[in-house]
Amino acid sequence: MPYVHAMSDVTDIIVPMLQRIQASQSRMEVDISTLKEDMRHVKVRLSSVEENLTSMNRHMDRFDGRLERIERRLDLIEV
Repeated sequence: MPYVHAMSDVTDIIVPMLQRIQASQSRMEVDISTLKEDMRHVKVRLSSVEENLTSMNRHMDRFDGRLERIERRLDLIEV
């Protein structure tokens, strides 16, 4: 019967270790899920920033033409 006793000792050691590993893995899965959700939000916000920047750049590009026309009207530049 010493074999049965040794098997029980191994089980007493292995099972708690496996339970800790499983708990740790569950926490990591939750963390990864949270990170994925956060990344989705970041991507949405980044897309919005890019769209706004593009719009702002187009608007600013028109400033050059407008400023040039104003300067010509005020005779501030040579034609």
